[in-house]
Amino acid sequence: MYLDLVKLRSLVELQKQGTMVAAAVALGYTTGAISQQLAALEIQVGYPLLVHTGRQVELTDAGSVLANEAIAILDAERSAREVLAALQDQRGGQVRVGVFGTAASALLPAALARLKTIYPGILVRSFEVDVDAAAAEVASHNVDLAFGVDYPDAPIPRDPAVNLLALRTETFAIATAMGEVDAEGAVPLSYFQHHGWLLPPPRTHYGLALRMACRRAGFEPQVNHEVTDTAATLAMAAAGLGVAPVTELMLQLRRLDLGIVELIDPIGRVMVLAHRHQSHIQPGLQAVIEAIQDTVALS
Repeated sequence: MYLDLVKLRSLVELQKQGTMVAAAVALGYTTGAISQQLAALEIQVGYPLLVHTGRQVELTDAGSVLANEAIAILDAERSAREVLAALQDQRGGQVRVGVFGTAASALLPAALARLKTIYPGILVRSFEVDVDAAAAEVASHNVDLAFGVDYPDAPIPRDPAVNLLALRTETFAIATAMGEVDAEGAVPLSYFQHHGWLLPPPRTHYGLALRMACRRAGFEPQVNHEVTDTAATLAMAAAGLGVAPVTELMLQLRRLDLGIVELIDPIGRVMVLAHRHQSHIQPGLQAVIEAIQDTVALS
C-alpha cells in the first residue's frame, strides 16, 4: 500500500485543527483541496476515514489510527531530509520555540541575535506557552523546543518522548519595597512568615514549589495577591504590596526601587529546554539549542 505524504499531512492537520477550514489555513491549501486529498487517501487505504456530522467532519476509528501513525511517518521523513542536509552542513529551515515571559525577555533575544549571525538561514518562530506545559507542548508537536522550569517540589511531568536539557540552576531571594525590611545579610525564609506575599496560584508549579518551601520552614504564606506575571510581581513588590521570591533571571526585569534579601537556605530551580527524543537531532534544531546554551553560559 502506497501512502502519499501530502495526503497524510492533511489528515494529521485535520485531526489537530478539528475542521477542514482550519486545516486548509494551516497548510496553505483551499478547503476543497484538503477534501480531495482526504477522499483520495480513503481510496488508497480502502477504509472510510471521515464521517460527516451535519456540516462538520470527524475522523472514524480508522482515520484516528492512521493519523496517529502518520505523525511518526512524517517525523521520519522530516528527519531523513534533515540528515541529508546535514551531510552538506546546511543548517536552515524553521524551528518553533515555546517561551514564557521571563525567558522571552531575558534569554531569547540574545540567543536569536547570536543565531542570526551564525546561521542566517534558520527561521525561528516563537510562541508563548504555559511554562508548566512546556514538555506537553513539545510532545504534542505544537513546538519543536520549549523553555521550562523544573522545581524539586514540583517537577515537570516526565514524558519518554521528551528530553529535558538543563540550562542553568537558579536560587531564589526575596524582593521587597526598598527599605521595608531591615535585614543585614541572609535570613531564614521564616523571617517573612508575618509578611504578605505575592505568589502565583497554587495550581502552578512555581506557586506550589514556593508554598512547599514555606511549609518546610514552618509557616503557611499569607498570600495577599496571586500574580503570575513577573514584571507585575516586581512592580507590586516595589510598591510595598507584599514580598516576592525572585531569581537573577527575573531581576533582569527589575525596578530600581526594590530591596533584595538573600536566604540562608535558598530555594532552587532549574531552567530547562524541552525537545523530542530523536536518534538524530535536526541540524536546525541543534543550532538553536546551541545558541541558547551559549547565551545562557554568557549571561
